[in-house]
Amino acid sequence: MTSTNIDAVAQALLCARREQRCADAERFATALDNPDQAYAVQSVVARSLGWKETGIGYWKSGGPSREAQLTHAELPAAGVWASPAQAGDWPFTWRGIEAEIALRLGRSVDAAQAAALDRPGAAALIDAMAVSIEVVDSRWQQYVAAPALLKLADLQAHGALVLGEWRDYEARDWTLQHCRVQIGAESTERRGTHALGDPAYGLADWLRHATRAGRSVKAGTVVTTGTWVGILTASAGDLVTAEFEGIGRASIQF
Repeated sequence: MTSTNIDAVAQALLCARREQRCADAERFATALDNPDQAYAVQSVVARSLGWKETGIGYWKSGGPSREAQLTHAELPAAGVWASPAQAGDWPFTWRGIEAEIALRLGRSVDAAQAAALDRPGAAALIDAMAVSIEVVDSRWQQYVAAPALLKLADLQAHGALVLGEWRDYEARDWTLQHCRVQIGAESTERRGTHALGDPAYGLADWLRHATRAGRSVKAGTVVTTGTWVGILTASAGDLVTAEFEGIGRASIQF
C-alpha cells in the first residue's frame, strides 16, 4: 500500500462531490487496508475542499456495538444546521435518517489529556446535549453496501447534521430513553436502543482520535454519537422530526 492508493480514493470522492454524483466503489474495493488509511483519505478530501478550520469543530463518532472498533469523522461545518432546518438545494444523493444525541465539550482537550482519560473522565468534560438528526448520504453507488473502509473514508456516509436546542448534560438511564421519528406520515418509535448503551460511552476513544498528531479539541466542539433507529429513508419534500423524551427535538424539511 502506498500513498497512491489513498490519493486515488480521495480523488474519486472529490470528483463525486464536485460533480454531484456517485463513484463506483467496486473499483476501489481493496484499495485501503486499515482505518488509518481511510482517515488519511478523509484528511485529503477535507484539505482539498477547505473544510479544515480553527476553533470549534463538528464530529460523528460511534460503532455498532461495544465490541466493535469505533470510528470517527470530522464534519464540514457548512453542512451543520440549527433546527428547524431547511435542506434547500443541498446536494443529497440519498436521504437516510438517523436520530441521535449530540454532545458538546465544555473544556478544551489536548493530546496528553485525552491519552489519560477514562470513560467517566471523558463524560465529565461534556457540558450540554441536544437532539440531532444525521442525514446519511454517500458518494459511492453502493451506499451502505460499499466496503467498510470506503464508507469510513467518505466520512462514514455523512450528508448533513441538524442540531436541536442545547440543554445541560446529565447522566441518565439510557435503557429507558424513548425516541420518536416522524417522516412525513410515517412514525418510528424506539426505547433504549443506542448501539453503545450510552451516547457518552465512546467519548474517550473519540478524543484520543481527534487529538492525534498533537492536535487539540476546542471547548464547544460537538460530536454526534450514533443512531437509535437504524437508518430510515426520507424523500424530497418530507418533513423529518426526531424527538427524545425529556431532552428535546430537531427537524429538517427536505
